[in-house]
Amino acid sequence: MEKVLHFLKELSENNNREWFQQNKKWYEESREKVLFLTDVLINEIGKFDHSIKGLQPKDCMFRIFRDVRFSNDKRPYKTNFGSFICSGGRKSMNPGYYFHLEPSGCFVAGGIYMPPAEPLRAIRSYLADHAEEFLEITQDSDFKASFPEMYDDQLKTAPKGFPKDHEYIDLLKYKSYIFSKTFNDKEVKSKEYLELMVEAFRTVSPLNQFLYTALG
Repeated sequence: MEKVLHFLKELSENNNREWFQQNKKWYEESREKVLFLTDVLINEIGKFDHSIKGLQPKDCMFRIFRDVRFSNDKRPYKTNFGSFICSGGRKSMNPGYYFHLEPSGCFVAGGIYMPPAEPLRAIRSYLADHAEEFLEITQDSDFKASFPEMYDDQLKTAPKGFPKDHEYIDLLKYKSYIFSKTFNDKEVKSKEYLELMVEAFRTVSPLNQFLYTALG
């Protein structure tokens, strides 16, 4: 991972096609390392979450190339590597396990990020009736130690179809149901990094099981 972070650091300082082409072999070596890590994680997570068994790493890893067509930021490349491990792969929008590699910005996450309207309504409907179960999972001491806060992106008012005076209306306002845990670069470069990630994903797996149940 040290070599991967070094590549990303250099890319962030030289985010142009000329430099990228000159260092394409370095990029490909870094990409292969992240694909290998993704493959190992699929195997390890599959031991406690059978829904992701049989996934291919390439279906989980995000491309490094940015879509700049509608962006004022015309830098051609992302300055991170990331993989989202979930049933159906990264494009499925299912609950899953994400890891993000970026110098001074590494983290892992679990849950579901910005689901479309219908899945989001299904989650909110289930959560409205099972909020205590959700809180039991997310307020667990081990869970809180690793994932103290949920990604904070909420509606300002009650979502359509839900009473404003619902006991757990604040939970129903969320647009995503995802928790993250940061790692410093020293941890990422250490021999324990894989073990640390697997343990974090094991901790967050009950949240994903709750969300899958909500989605039917």
